[in-house]
Amino acid sequence: MKQELINLLKADCQKSLSDYKQALSVLRDQSILVTGGTGFVGKWIAEAVSLLNHEHGFNIKLYILARNVQEYKEEVPHLAKLSFITLLEQDVRNVSNFPDDISYVIHAAGSPDNRKHTTNPLKTIDTIYRGTHAVLDACLRLNNLNKVVHISSNSVYGQLAGHPDKIKETQIGALDCNTVNSAYSEGKRLAETVCAIFRNQQKLPIVIVRPFAFIGPYQGLEKPWAINNFIRDGILGGPIRILGNEETVRSYLYGSDMAFWLLKILANSKSGETYNIGGEQPISLKTLASKVTSNFTQKIEILIRYSKQYPSHPSVSVPDIDLIKSELKVKQVFDFDTALKKTIDWYKTTD
Repeated sequence: MKQELINLLKADCQKSLSDYKQALSVLRDQSILVTGGTGFVGKWIAEAVSLLNHEHGFNIKLYILARNVQEYKEEVPHLAKLSFITLLEQDVRNVSNFPDDISYVIHAAGSPDNRKHTTNPLKTIDTIYRGTHAVLDACLRLNNLNKVVHISSNSVYGQLAGHPDKIKETQIGALDCNTVNSAYSEGKRLAETVCAIFRNQQKLPIVIVRPFAFIGPYQGLEKPWAINNFIRDGILGGPIRILGNEETVRSYLYGSDMAFWLLKILANSKSGETYNIGGEQPISLKTLASKVTSNFTQKIEILIRYSKQYPSHPSVSVPDIDLIKSELKVKQVFDFDTALKKTIDWYKTTD
């Protein structure tokens, strides 16, 4: 990776650190394990920890658990070579013991890529359930464990009555369990129940996080999400294709903000809490496509290919983040327009 890109990531993390430094001081000299560490969440956590260690003397030891360590070394060699990062290669479903010094765990294993959920729903639900059970069981044998943060999904909310503009942590809707398309969502619901059981029966300190949509470096443009596809199509000169209801609404949180929100949860939350994390600004796909085109000098065509088979009411998936803001005092440092420009500029540079 080019040094200028590494410097950009560092600058983003420094800005997102904001005034959290004192609140994060409980993480000094601690050991953190991240499962699914080669994904978007894991890479940004590593960038954040790198900043805390190099610039602020936190002396955090970071374990990255993943199925393919070599891939991590090739994609982010500047992180893989750091002395305080230890790479552990293992399928999360097969873990039995973790290094004894681990005091915090972020369980982020499990791909949100719906193409994988559709092509292999059995593996999807098996990885989520067995992976979560194995991780929590291994945590029982950690003598110095302070907290487990389980990364769930906003998909657990299902279809909510009344189509709320923003989704609170207390709102749980319906899921059609008689379809393979629910494998990921039902798996994540089951994993949350497993967390509740380990928390109550085994007294593990567990906090649940329900992420919404993210934006930023490390989120591959080949992923099957509108914002990734729009940016990719823009870089290629267009056209940008909206394949669905253009009034579908999402919101986005930048990667470095996400990383420090998770570290705040790790450091300052109480066991048993559940938090949404995501952006505050609702954006329709139509507006999103327009905003993407405005970041390019050439004129880029937007094609809307809407089919009547889509639901008449546009999908809205925007988190209510009042709880995490009030309890943990987090803030969205990068607004959406800034986050979008930074992301597009990043991929222009890496192209």
